[in-house]
Amino acid sequence: MQVLQEQNSRLHHRGLKSWAWPLLLVLAALPPLLAALEMEFYVGVASRVLIFAIAASSLNLILGFGGMVSFGHAAYVGLGAYTVGILMDAGVQSAWIAWPAAMLVSGLAAALIGWVSLRTRGVYFIMITLAFAQMFYYLLVSLKTYGGEDGLPLSGRNQVAPWLSLHNDAHFYWLLLALVGVLMVGLTRLINSPFGQLLQGIKENETRMHALGCRVFVVQWQAFVLAGALAGLAGALLANLNGLVTPHTLHWSQSGQLMIMVILGGAGTLWGGVLGAAVLLLLEEFLAGYTLHWQMALGLLLLAVVLLVPQGLAGLFARGRGRHG
Repeated sequence: MQVLQEQNSRLHHRGLKSWAWPLLLVLAALPPLLAALEMEFYVGVASRVLIFAIAASSLNLILGFGGMVSFGHAAYVGLGAYTVGILMDAGVQSAWIAWPAAMLVSGLAAALIGWVSLRTRGVYFIMITLAFAQMFYYLLVSLKTYGGEDGLPLSGRNQVAPWLSLHNDAHFYWLLLALVGVLMVGLTRLINSPFGQLLQGIKENETRMHALGCRVFVVQWQAFVLAGALAGLAGALLANLNGLVTPHTLHWSQSGQLMIMVILGGAGTLWGGVLGAAVLLLLEEFLAGYTLHWQMALGLLLLAVVLLVPQGLAGLFARGRGRHG
């Protein structure tokens, strides 16, 4: 009985805690505060952090909770971005059309890639996901109609409502903050649901889950598709932030960056993707202002986290509680 209780405790993840609400209020007050300090540029930096928090959390779903080491996750971000860009080039401005379309395209791509790659294990799985991502990368490079290697500029940002202009950086930031909040609540419910328990159980012991009658492939495939769709949403938002979509968004190096965010923040912890994206991007912004060799400093930080805190930065907060959260 005690063993079962320990297992249930390990697989259950706490969601929003009491400190989250004051933090949310502080983050909501960030645009006017930065405007008062004449530092409006950092609203864009904060928006970028929130977008990559969504992308990293989508990867964390399959990597941290499902044990699926996908090295091609940036492909779904890029496909989502290009979907928005191509639709805008065709005259579709509505976010209510473009963003679900981006999630659909990325989800379908993830369904195809997952259907093939999930039949393999280990390094073969990693290489197949990488190969598919590079295929999409070179496909978009070859599409001269949409800019080829130079990318496709957007005419503006998508339209959400007449009273909410995303051309206003503060409005766009607040929308991103709301989306991240909704995403984290949704992921908390998903991970603690029977589906989430099955996904984590497969990561812990796939053979035992097979023996218990779990349809391992179906559970993994569904999680893979959902993660791809969420990454597509992140890509749609990133396209709106940058005003430009390029094939580089799909490059394997971008997948590596997302993986670093998850590992740094804490794979298999609910806030790992958010924390990793914030720390990595803010450190990158800070260090780049002082040295041209900021990548070395980030590399040393990642090495220290892997060696000293294997559970990531989020694991520091979980110590002494006996569970991740």
